[in-house]
Amino acid sequence: MSADPLVVFTPSGKRGHFPVGTPVLTAARQLGVDLDSVCGGRGICSKCQITPSFGEFPKHGVTAHKDALSEWNSVEQRYDDKRGLKEGRRLGCQATVQGDIVIDVPEESQVHKQVIRKAASDRIITMDPATRLYFIEVDEPDMHTPTGDLERVARALQEQWQIDNVRAALPVLSKLQPALRKGKWQITVALNKGHDDTHARILDVWPGLYEGGIYGLAIDLGSTTIAAHLCDLVTGEVKASSGLMNPQIRFGEDLMSRVSYVMMNPGGDVEMTTAVRTAINGLIETIATEAEIDPNAIFETVFVCNPVMHHLLLGIDPVELGQAPFALATSDSMSLDAREMDLHAMNDNARVYILPCIAGHVGADAAAVALSEEPGKSDDLVLIVDVGTNAEILLGDKDRVLACSSPTGPAFEGAQISSGQRAAPGAIERLEINPETKEPRFRVIGSDIWSDEDGFDNATATTGITGICGSGIIEAVAEMRMAGLLDDSGLIGSAEQTGTSRSIPEGRTHSYLIHDATADGGPLITVTQGDIRAIQLAKSALYAGARLLMDERGVDTVDRVVLAGAFGAHISSKHAMVLGMIPDAPLDKVTSAGNAAGTGARIALCNVMARATIEKTVGEITKVETAIEPKFQEHFVNANAIPHKTDPFPELAKIMTLPNVSFNTGGGDSAGGGRRRRRRG
Repeated sequence: MSADPLVVFTPSGKRGHFPVGTPVLTAARQLGVDLDSVCGGRGICSKCQITPSFGEFPKHGVTAHKDALSEWNSVEQRYDDKRGLKEGRRLGCQATVQGDIVIDVPEESQVHKQVIRKAASDRIITMDPATRLYFIEVDEPDMHTPTGDLERVARALQEQWQIDNVRAALPVLSKLQPALRKGKWQITVALNKGHDDTHARILDVWPGLYEGGIYGLAIDLGSTTIAAHLCDLVTGEVKASSGLMNPQIRFGEDLMSRVSYVMMNPGGDVEMTTAVRTAINGLIETIATEAEIDPNAIFETVFVCNPVMHHLLLGIDPVELGQAPFALATSDSMSLDAREMDLHAMNDNARVYILPCIAGHVGADAAAVALSEEPGKSDDLVLIVDVGTNAEILLGDKDRVLACSSPTGPAFEGAQISSGQRAAPGAIERLEINPETKEPRFRVIGSDIWSDEDGFDNATATTGITGICGSGIIEAVAEMRMAGLLDDSGLIGSAEQTGTSRSIPEGRTHSYLIHDATADGGPLITVTQGDIRAIQLAKSALYAGARLLMDERGVDTVDRVVLAGAFGAHISSKHAMVLGMIPDAPLDKVTSAGNAAGTGARIALCNVMARATIEKTVGEITKVETAIEPKFQEHFVNANAIPHKTDPFPELAKIMTLPNVSFNTGGGDSAGGGRRRRRRG
């Protein structure tokens, strides 16, 4: 075993051993990690900034001590003095490896910036926001009626707008008198009043008639990505959408890894809270710049997130969520001042609303999906699957709605896959395999041209072909099953069994070759047996969760399926069905809702009574806890087969017949799946 230190890079998950003294930038380049550098490692450009993480990382098998990197040097100090480095950051060209270490490559240091595919879907929302603008005319002060300016503003709001019980925080009070006098006793106030508030808050004031905009943010805080939609609080228009990777990935790719990090590293929860709040502040600045608005015009933010993210956002230790009975500190909705959460990139007096959680593992994001998709109003039985690192599943109709979460892990998002990556330009997102020739064709993010079409090389010259993302790996595995390269147990056949030299030996197993650019110094992109297993585990957890809800309702089929989530819109319903991610249903009854959680957040931002609606709805949803349901394991094991070991898929059978192949004993011919080997010209 190598005595050299182990270096693990996140979010890519790439790792390798390097001699003591190796610069981090050199290690990154040798592993193919996406770390930028323009100056050639001379400490000038600062593009190679990295964030080292210290502590216990059982998922990575690493204990990182504080001396795992070389000491801060004069080059870094000079750069910090001139331009400033964020706290905890190092320059990858200057920091050298001294011991085992986990290193996060922040988004701005990556060559290929991430494409967060959580766009806001068009949705008609009745505008009734909690924060509104009011123009008022205020009585001038009078020696005979010695009331203060705030009291006269409150009286004007009551008389002219029928708004009672008005309050103002100290920062607003300090602006009030100058605004009144400059506006000649006419002012505009931004007023916030929640559906359950007994009083209204003045958030800001302007002299005269203020005609600038007021805005709010709907933020979907996921385990892997953070997506934000900036909305006009007058019109409801989405002015800009932006997103970034959740920086907590460096503490663990899935929720339980992050809970474990807190258990093993005192103060780990504070680290993660600080990391995510810093990221959100940066995201707010980015989205305001993109929309060309003043961040001070952002007065409200609505958050949706799973329970662990919920607690870490609020600064609450999530350890109780890692063990039965999975108790939340609070499951109710929350209304807070943004400054209580150190969110300072918007208006100083901005407000935050967080949707209620449904249960210990079913969070505010699932509540937002319920608000957006309204399964409780459906005439037919609908299964809604919010696909992500932690999948939220809803099943219901007018009679009853059930909910659970299922720990699918990050494989669907391209992590834990040998050639996997997040969705970024150059990543394979679509793939087809010819069942006769076994030859693949694919499309990458950033180009609409298929790999076997004219112009593909020119179209991808800038991005290259860098790996395969979540939607791509789902299609790859399903296509391999449809083409007879993969049997129902998930085994990849040999070249002799499958009839293609694209089935290449890898140890005692086989891989399927998609793209080989090694001759030009590019990547070798394959689907390995390990990749198949990772996808099987993820899809089995998803299917088992859905089956548990169906058991609870006493049904074997559903009327329709809605795919939601980060890449729900990018998953082919046919491939999801072949893979066995979702129960059998007519393909025209499998639809995409895009980012339903983000849509739910926008609804709650733009319509204050929607908040009361979802608070009531959450109380009526039946929660099913997968972690303690004895049948979950049985469903999980049966769902390992592709598409399934025992459940029939009659609707799928109407449109295709999957090859009856078996590669378990090397007897492809006897199982009816062997073919003569074909030579590639």
